[in-house]
Amino acid sequence: MTQEIRSIKKIIRGKHAVDGAGVHLVRLFGRDETRDFDPFLLMDAFDSTNPEDYLRGFPWHPHRGIETITYLIHGDLEHGDSLGNSGSILDGDCQWMTAGSGIIHQEMPQASDRLLGCQIWLNLPAKDKMADPAYNDILDADVPVIDEEQARVHLIAGTYRGHQGAFDGKYVSPLYIDIEAKPGAEWALNTDPANTLFVYILAGDASFDPQTGQVIPEKSVVLFNEGDHFWMRAGESGARLLLLSGPPLEEPIAWGGPIVMNTREELNKAFQDLRDNTFIQ
Repeated sequence: MTQEIRSIKKIIRGKHAVDGAGVHLVRLFGRDETRDFDPFLLMDAFDSTNPEDYLRGFPWHPHRGIETITYLIHGDLEHGDSLGNSGSILDGDCQWMTAGSGIIHQEMPQASDRLLGCQIWLNLPAKDKMADPAYNDILDADVPVIDEEQARVHLIAGTYRGHQGAFDGKYVSPLYIDIEAKPGAEWALNTDPANTLFVYILAGDASFDPQTGQVIPEKSVVLFNEGDHFWMRAGESGARLLLLSGPPLEEPIAWGGPIVMNTREELNKAFQDLRDNTFIQ
């Protein structure tokens, strides 16, 4: 049977943004691309050697209706939430937070020689928007690392070639892997044709079309069309990229800042709950 290699649908370089109390980051995609990236809502990347870019952090703020996934390749990010959790996300750690019916938390990066990582918002299905909030701490030591001939694969979530990742989403179960490909390496993965799939090139460059060989530089997001086969070739200096894939929800979205529901009425209710001090349930 002939495999259909996923073709490129869109290449995004992102836009500089300032969020939280003054954190400089790159917004790779957000509310204008929800249909294309469904079930993923947003992706912010941070890469700075200047602590002034991020020390103001993200003070206490609410979330409802989503999961936030923060993966830190290098740095130190202190966190706390209304469930009583607190601690630090360090090199290679991942924070997977289910906001569900409501959570209030803060994320405060600490000064380091480099802050490198990203945060992704994953939508929750309508039936699970008001699920119990939960916090999941994924430590670097718990992330399986698969050494292959052409690449080293860090398996954050999902299942990859018979290996189970450090985490498995309860409501939406995406594949989330960090791939370190050797110079000139070819790497491929069979995929569910209907699932959304994109990559973020952290470092180096890569091509994803064996016909054209178009080279795409680092700090790019590449979104792919449907297909049952993902293919890439790393550039001359190799490539490190994050790959995410998951089933689209195909549900209406009502988005208000840190809260994402399905209807305007649900959104209004969330903000009324905040005003009434009934947001935490």
